[in-house]
Amino acid sequence: MTSIHTTKHAGKVALVTGGSSGLGLATVQRLVAEGAFVYFTGRRQPELDAAAATLGDKVEAIQGDIGRQEDLDRVFARIRARHGTLDILFANAGGGEFSPLGAITEAQFDKYFDINVKGTLFTVQKALELMPPGAAIVVNGSATSAKGVPAFGVYAATKAALRSFVRTWASDLRGRDIRVNAIAPGTIVTPGYRTELGMTEAQIDAFVQDASAAAPLGRVGEPDEVAKAVSFLASDDASYITGIELYVDGGAAQI
Repeated sequence: MTSIHTTKHAGKVALVTGGSSGLGLATVQRLVAEGAFVYFTGRRQPELDAAAATLGDKVEAIQGDIGRQEDLDRVFARIRARHGTLDILFANAGGGEFSPLGAITEAQFDKYFDINVKGTLFTVQKALELMPPGAAIVVNGSATSAKGVPAFGVYAATKAALRSFVRTWASDLRGRDIRVNAIAPGTIVTPGYRTELGMTEAQIDAFVQDASAAAPLGRVGEPDEVAKAVSFLASDDASYITGIELYVDGGAAQI
């Protein structure tokens, strides 16, 4: 990591869902380095434990699935009991898989709308009970919602729904001084490409080559580049920004 201001989020309490790997873990690392105390969630306890072991005493890992209301209630009850407040939420947890039109199943549709859309909605709604004036919410969207990536329609639709939510929530939060924004990452290779999407190394390499050729910057991104964007939107540097979608994709969605 570079250009870390260790006091940027000093004294703040943050929650990152889906924080045990990939973009979530990179954001946990950055927020901790910038002074925050960070709670983070994940579905798999071994991955949570491994991540927490590298992060010191400024984090707490809580096992939980955002698709389960009882898990969300347990997460927020813990934050309330230990800190009583929440200044930053990165609603990051989600997933997807490739399935072309004609092969999409009802189970696939229900799974990803339940996690990505319903899970994010109730994460944000429950978090608001702990968020004071000046707090910030960042929702993890995706550049795919605007790009029409083949066989990725269900995932892209869930992320488009989140973009719509962010616009509405910015209006709903009028008068509370709580900002809500979305980020839209482009191609950032994370463990989820293998575990969630089921891609082979050869498929990932080909995907990276295609994405690099399509991006004006000529490369794919790194997880910390997304984490820096999240940190910016969550910080006082973005104090007059709400309701936006910030693309972190090397310009690929802009051309």
